[in-house]
Amino acid sequence: MDAPENSDEAWSVLSWIASSFIIFGGAIPYIPQYQEIKRTSNADGFSTWVCFVLIVANIFRILFWFGKYFEFPLLLQSILMIITMLTMLNLCCSVQTLNRVATRQYNFTDLSLQYFWKWSRFEDYVQFCFVLATSGFIITYVYLDTSFYVEGIGMVALLTEAMLGVPQFLQNYKNCSTRGMSVKMVLMWTAGDLLKTCYFIIKDTPLQFWLCGMLQVCFDIAILFQVYYYNQKPHPKYG
Repeated sequence: MDAPENSDEAWSVLSWIASSFIIFGGAIPYIPQYQEIKRTSNADGFSTWVCFVLIVANIFRILFWFGKYFEFPLLLQSILMIITMLTMLNLCCSVQTLNRVATRQYNFTDLSLQYFWKWSRFEDYVQFCFVLATSGFIITYVYLDTSFYVEGIGMVALLTEAMLGVPQFLQNYKNCSTRGMSVKMVLMWTAGDLLKTCYFIIKDTPLQFWLCGMLQVCFDIAILFQVYYYNQKPHPKYG
């Protein structure tokens, strides 16, 4: 009788560890990138569009949860990730303010597509998040019983998150360098996405979750290839 009980206890401990990893694991990779920006007082190597992708994806994932309940740790992960991205944006805005040469300020209330997500103040990013979340909750409340809508926001959330690596890939391509980007962050992305995808499959989460997890792994590998490539052929700009 003791063996099954011990087995159940061991499984409970493993399940608790896995859940804790899911909740906090997504935020941990941004610690070395935060430290890198803080150390150099330069955010040029990090694409703030990564923050945009994760904020939008996790707001939509929270909306999806109201229509189709999934693992609670994934909901907590989304909340923590939004907080983490806002923290990153706050640091980037502070650094850019210190380094700014031009006097022109761009604000969310300007409603200019040309300068979208290039705002000068952290408050503008908070305003955007508030508007997106509020309008999303209102629309979701109206269409909560519509299966097509609920499945749709779930797919949009996960496809958006799967694009996480794209902004950083393009930023590296634009700079012809990975300088300023934390390689530790990308390695943690890769490890986390691999484990996360396995977790999705084991926990039998909706199909959208683990398909998008596999796509994220592919983008992570592409960025790691950039690290190798640009280290082999340094651009004169960064010499």
